[in-house]
Amino acid sequence: MSILYDKLSFVIKAAETKIFGLSGVTLVLFFVFAIILLGYLVGKINIKGVTLGSAAIFIVALFAGHFKGVTIGYEGHEGAIAGWAEKLASVDAYFKLIQNIGLVFFVAAVGLIAGPTFFSNLKKNFKSYIVLGLIIILSGCGVTALIIKLTGMTSAMGTGLLSGALTSTPAFAAAQAALADSPVYSEIAVGHAVAYPFGVIGVVLFVQLMPKFLKCDMAKERALLVSTDAAKDSKKDLGLVEIEKWGLAPLAITVVFGLILGGITIPLGKTASFSLGATGGALIMGLIVGHFGHVGKLSLKVPSEVLGLLQELGLIMFLIGAGVDGGAAFVDTLKAQGAMLFVWGAVMTLVPLICGFLFAKFVVKLSMLNNLGSLTGGMTSTPALGALIKVAGTSDVASAYAATYPIALVTIVLLTQFLCML
Repeated sequence: MSILYDKLSFVIKAAETKIFGLSGVTLVLFFVFAIILLGYLVGKINIKGVTLGSAAIFIVALFAGHFKGVTIGYEGHEGAIAGWAEKLASVDAYFKLIQNIGLVFFVAAVGLIAGPTFFSNLKKNFKSYIVLGLIIILSGCGVTALIIKLTGMTSAMGTGLLSGALTSTPAFAAAQAALADSPVYSEIAVGHAVAYPFGVIGVVLFVQLMPKFLKCDMAKERALLVSTDAAKDSKKDLGLVEIEKWGLAPLAITVVFGLILGGITIPLGKTASFSLGATGGALIMGLIVGHFGHVGKLSLKVPSEVLGLLQELGLIMFLIGAGVDGGAAFVDTLKAQGAMLFVWGAVMTLVPLICGFLFAKFVVKLSMLNNLGSLTGGMTSTPALGALIKVAGTSDVASAYAATYPIALVTIVLLTQFLCML
């Protein structure tokens, strides 16, 4: 046994020298790219035509986040090493920055891609998108209120679970603001951490599985998304001046003004307030810039291949940051609070997802890709939109996401305030 342990210690010390010996930003970069590599490999695993794709990066990031503070080996023994994050005190700040940059990249790219078709699509299905967004959020809040009443769960835990189930940072922030002086304030973060993983993975799997279950003709479904209003006359682009050929300057314009827009705060009573945040602001500004494409003679167009890269890069950066952050508390929370919390969080994800899908299909009769695109927006699920774009084979589904996202965002922030009163 001692020989085995000595060998293990040697391996661990060697790993510490070659890997954990890295410091500062270099250590963060190592884990970022290691998570990307492993995530893509896991994401390629195909089970009956279903793959996790980029969402597998989130799962790998959860594992990495869990081991941030875990000690390998016997504590005090020379072969033991502390969790990798202990090598860098500011690791959480770095990964939070990576998450936020990724989120802004992704939603700005989605907005720029969806902009040319967004307004024509919105005009055609305006009422459907609004009602669908309301149905999704109201059903989620309704089942949360029911669970709180039936189980005796605190409103802090319930709203935390709901914000995680809908992967909604604004709802999370709204609950924290409403319960800032509550003795159970910390339960908001606990609930959010428990429900978040299934909130991501559940919706990602749903948008992949439904077209397969219903045996959809994806070529036909893609054709239903095409709008004649989206076609642009190439003559309109003649004579425009580009700042640089890659379109990074228009992207910067989109992000800068999007962040300014997202930072505008609207008071909602004495304690609550609403803002679009970085996500909503960058998305809406991307839609506007993508729709017009220029200001005077100044071109604001970004090449489609650049947008595709930024969309994927932004998504994986967001998933890495969110996974590392959520993984740190995930296992400990389940041990302390019990697996039923995970079950309730899954219910809060599935009920609005299923209600929204059935309403869109049988009541407002949206096409499959419009339906699923609207669902990802109503569920405020950025990773699911990324998965749907790959399943659909077109970024046009982003128009439906962008149409339902704002109404869902506003509604969940408002209703979170009422749930906190239960």
